[in-house]
Amino acid sequence: MNRTVLVTVHTGRGAAVDSARLVVNRLVDAGITVRVLEQEAPDIGCAGVEVVPCDPGAAKDAEVMIVLGGDGSLLRSAELARPAGTPLFGVNLGHVGFLAEAEVDDLAAAVDSVVAGNYDVEERMTIDVIARLNGQVIADTWALNEATVEKCDRMLEVVAEVDGRPLSRWGCDGVICATPTGSTAYAFSAGGPVVWPEVEALLMVPISAHALFAKPLVVSPRATLAVEILPGTPGGVLWCDGRRRFDLPTGTRVEVRRGEHPVRLARLHGIESTGAPFTDRLVAKFELPVQGWRGRVRP
Repeated sequence: MNRTVLVTVHTGRGAAVDSARLVVNRLVDAGITVRVLEQEAPDIGCAGVEVVPCDPGAAKDAEVMIVLGGDGSLLRSAELARPAGTPLFGVNLGHVGFLAEAEVDDLAAAVDSVVAGNYDVEERMTIDVIARLNGQVIADTWALNEATVEKCDRMLEVVAEVDGRPLSRWGCDGVICATPTGSTAYAFSAGGPVVWPEVEALLMVPISAHALFAKPLVVSPRATLAVEILPGTPGGVLWCDGRRRFDLPTGTRVEVRRGEHPVRLARLHGIESTGAPFTDRLVAKFELPVQGWRGRVRP
């Protein structure tokens, strides 16, 4: 059976391009068809690859999509992989890299595991996002991490809603609606809780709200969240995963619910990787102090 892997890379980093060449050559030597994106192909410069346009068709029928970069590169690649249902395999070349599965030091072993099919696939919840103005849809998009309604200049006045019922009015810098995956991203920096990826939930986190009740909320994955920009206050902007931007005039209503399509992530087994338990990932990424831990006493 012919196997195909799509490889994408943050070409702005020389080390990343060198790593991409290693990955491509190792896959080609194993008899796997390798695709690269047309805007990245000149930098990678490997022979024997299939060059494809940067559109959702790039990942169609690919077994996996190997992404070399940071979490930003993973979020960009998710736009290609999600429509095709192709699993993302991230190699962290950035700083934190919560979404990545392997570190660059383990690159050769990680590629060998992909060649051997020594990985599982997990699904991460996404959110679907619709913005309406006077009943008319002005934005229809999605996010893996979060959708954020933010101020442009002055503070926003918004009303938050859960399942069709008003929750609270806030003067704030914005409101984050996040997935568990996004709980360690923008929502975390705004004071939200860390939610383990296997927990099914939605988060709502106010940003710098002037209100007595402005706590982060964790709600059912079946809930619908909404944020309305009140008339008479400045308009704002909608950001999804920090990548897709939409202007929000005064009076806009933004609705967020569980996404129809998840993002799939490839997780290794059999070698040391950042795909270890999520608790270990938190400790490693945030350099949390765990000295003195003895663990459960075993008989």
